[in-house]
Amino acid sequence: MDRQPLAIVTGAAHRLGKTFALALARRGYAILLHYYHATEEASATADEISALGVPAYLAQADLTDNANLLSFISTLDSLPHHLNVLVNSASVMQRNDIRYISAADWDATFALNLRVPILLAQQAAKRMMEGGLIVNITDVGAHKLWTGYPAYAVSKSSLETLTRCLAKAYAPCIRVNAIAPGLVLPSEGVTPEEWEKLLERLPLKRPASLDEVASALTFLLDNHSITGQTIVVDGGYSLI
Repeated sequence: MDRQPLAIVTGAAHRLGKTFALALARRGYAILLHYYHATEEASATADEISALGVPAYLAQADLTDNANLLSFISTLDSLPHHLNVLVNSASVMQRNDIRYISAADWDATFALNLRVPILLAQQAAKRMMEGGLIVNITDVGAHKLWTGYPAYAVSKSSLETLTRCLAKAYAPCIRVNAIAPGLVLPSEGVTPEEWEKLLERLPLKRPASLDEVASALTFLLDNHSITGQTIVVDGGYSLI
């Protein structure tokens, strides 16, 4: 009998990472749920996954530390599942003035937003059978000149390029795609008034729902002819 398929979701304790983990659990995947600091939220998310009748394995790690990352990956080999899906959702978004951003802040953003996805993809691909799927979570900001979030915007733009490179390298056995959400949940520090102003600029005048973003992932699970692509779920933000 085939072992139950496993999905890794990084940054899965809350927000979009949690949404992706639950979407995969509803499709019958066991979940390796990565988190860093959000211990209580991760435990609550694991309980929600378990209530769906599939296993949830909690894994705390600072993935920007290479030893932590390799230890995290090594847990796969002890689980009674075969790895089928990797969702690189963990990221950091810090406000910085592009004229004054420090080398440390720049490097910290790229370490999590770009270096971790390629290292996890390399390790996951070694353990995936034919038909595996890697999904990188980028951002519509990858195509915007966000001078207040320079490291974030450039790292997400680079992640889309990395997605295409990985897709070409791992074809035909493993597909690699990206999902680029727009305005979904307000980030820390954004006031309700600022959020409403942002939404008013959108052609659709509303944020994407969590279910709508999750549906992009289920679409990629089902359509095996798509690789190297970025699915944009942004309410038309890319049009302005």
